[in-house]
Order: sequence, then structure tokens, then C-alpha cells
Amino acid sequence: MKSNRRTFLQQSLIGSAGLGLGIASTSEVHAAPVLDAADTGLTREVDVLVVGGGTAGTIAAIQAGRAGASVLLVERGSQLGGTMTTGGVAFPGLFDAWGKQIIAGIGWELVKESVELDGGILPDFAKVPQRHYQNQVFTNQFLYALLAEEKCGKAGVEIAYYEFPQAVTKTAGGWQVDCAGFGTRRRVNCKQIIDCTGGAEVVGLSGLPRLREEERQPGSYLYMMGKSHEPGRNQIHRLYVHGADSTNSRTATAANLTGRKSILEHVRAKGQRLMHLQPETGFRESFRIEGEVLITVNDYRSGRKFEDAVCHAFYPVDLHTKAGVKPEPLKRGIVPTIPLRALIPKGSRDLMVAGRCVSSDRLANSGLRVQASCMAMGQAAGAAAALAAKAGTTPLELPLREIHELLRAHGAIIPGDV
Repeated sequence: MKSNRRTFLQQSLIGSAGLGLGIASTSEVHAAPVLDAADTGLTREVDVLVVGGGTAGTIAAIQAGRAGASVLLVERGSQLGGTMTTGGVAFPGLFDAWGKQIIAGIGWELVKESVELDGGILPDFAKVPQRHYQNQVFTNQFLYALLAEEKCGKAGVEIAYYEFPQAVTKTAGGWQVDCAGFGTRRRVNCKQIIDCTGGAEVVGLSGLPRLREEERQPGSYLYMMGKSHEPGRNQIHRLYVHGADSTNSRTATAANLTGRKSILEHVRAKGQRLMHLQPETGFRESFRIEGEVLITVNDYRSGRKFEDAVCHAFYPVDLHTKAGVKPEPLKRGIVPTIPLRALIPKGSRDLMVAGRCVSSDRLANSGLRVQASCMAMGQAAGAAAALAAKAGTTPLELPLREIHELLRAHGAIIPGDV
């Protein structure tokens, strides 16, 4: 089976090592004027606020926007994509199971376009691979980020980089969220919030309970070393950063400093050139919500068909520890599902999550946390939030068929459809 594995190596060479070859061309572009650039305090009224522009949040925002909701996407970093781009894990999976595609929709649309624009090759999902990773889709992380912004723009999504919520207050009409960035204070009044921070940080700010073990899975720091500018003659490396913790800015800083120090030592020891370095550690595990339903590892292993299932998931149980990782493949024919209630913090109103903070136990989460599943969760949350905002109700009170119909209209695959 062919793959697009060349993308990370070749595009990284263009972006970093190419500096030693001289500048091929120079062009100019003018930034669009920001009408309120002089204001340090802003107020925005939107239907849906998405916090976190990573794997799940980008898709949630696009779906809500395409459904007609006014959407603000707040991201504390400088680009969309999360682990796909900033973390460098640009080989998402898994969109297929047992010879069929089981996750599609907006996430697949974005992945597919980024591969095609790069001249890459998509896996043949009709073939069941011997190893699960053989059907991961190798994408160009740089194109993915650019296309994600373009799709947000076309969906009417407003993006606010370098900002993050500082306080969250429940109101009669939804939520008041106070965000801050350098030189910016922003108050957002919204009807619905989708927390796609990875660690359910908005849920934590709102005072709702979260789950987490004392030990976290190691993070991954990706970099490339070699002796040549020629593609294919350099090696990609993954450094496990044990104890990596994304709880707050201090713990994330510690993980990045530890990883970079070790990479520098490796460069000196090997006597090779550092050809590419991702900006930060990719984190596997942090807080999870305590949702209206908790997905257990038994639910996951058995492929439980939840009555309010909104999407599929598919990946081995994949817990990384200091002793290593030994993926536990699912039994033939098993395809887990994710219920709407696992995206809703217990006892909350007008607040959902999507991504790896889904309500689940640790072993189930080790399979649920991968990118294709997070994209599917993001689209489901975006659809439910947009419909709830329009109807003036909560996602739990919506007829499930309305959520399914909206998802199908935007290319998603609903459990039971395959």
C-alpha cells in the first residue's frame, strides 16, 4: 500500500533547510486593516464560541458556521490544527475500519484536500491493512493549516489568535466569557460554548468536575536530522517526553524545555544537521470531563452502539507508558461509537466538549483521542451547538434526528449508515 509519507520530510526541508540555498523569490501582501485595532477592550455577541482551534475545534467551528450560526473561534496559539500542525502529527487516523470508511465529513474534506493539493496519495480504504497505522493519511501540515483558515473564512467563522478565556460566567441567555490576549481584552456573550482545549479548560473554569490520573502518557516531540538537503536522505525522530503535562502554561513550558534540551544534546552527539523541529510537544493526555455518559473501555472494545451515537471511533487501545506501548487491536468487525451525552459535562447547560477530553475512562480514551475521531466529535458538537443556539434550547433537548440530518447534509457518516 502506498502512502504519502514523503510529505513531512520534503516540506520540512523546504521550510527550514532551504534557507541555506538562498531566497528563490520575494513577494508582497498587505494585511487587511483591523477597524478596532486601537481598542483594548472589545465585546462580541455570537451564537457559538469555540475555544481551541486544534483537531476538533477547527471542525466544530466550520460546521457551526456552515449551519448558519455566528461563530467566534478563540485559539491561544498562532495557527489552527493543534497536534496536526503545531504538534507535527500530520498523519491522522483512522477514518476507516474493516474495509469501509466510517468517518468522513468536514474533517475528511480538509484532510483529503490537503493531500490532493500536495500531490500526495490517499490510502485505499477497501483494503484492510495488516497494521492499523498503514491506513493513516500522511498530510502536509503547512497546507492543512492554510486550508483550515480558508474554510473557516468561507463559513463565516471569526478567528481570534493569541487569546484565551480568563473567566466564564453563566447568564440567562447562555454565557459571558472574558478572554485576554496581548493588547486585547475581549468579552464574548454567546448562546453555546464548545470546549475543544484538549484538557477541558473551559469546563474547569466553569467549576464543573474533570477527571485525570496522577500519571500522564508521555508527550511526543518530533524533529528531523540528516546530512543532506535531498529528500529521503534524512531521518524523522520522535522524542518521548515523560511527565509532559499540559495543565497550564508552566507545565507546558517545562515539557518543551525538557524536550528541546534533549534534542540539542542529540544533535551534538550525532554530529548531524537539525533539519526541522516542531514548535512544541504534542500531548496525549490531560483532563477529561465527567459527562452525562462515561465511555468505558468495555464499551469501546465491544463496539457498543449508544442510542444517542453521533459518530464512530476506530483505533487500538493505545496506552503509552514508561515501559512503552503495546497497541491492543479491536476484534474483527468492532467499530466503537461516541454518544452525544459523552460530549456534555454532567449537569451543565449550553456547554459541550469535543476531542480528547471526551467523557471516558483512561483506557477507552487512549483509543478515542486520535485525530479522525476528534474531528468527528468536533463536527457533531458544532452541529448540535448551532441547532441549539437557533432553537433556544440545549443540545440534550434537541431531537437526535435533527442533529443526524444536519451532519449527513455536511458529509458525516452516522452510526448505522454503514
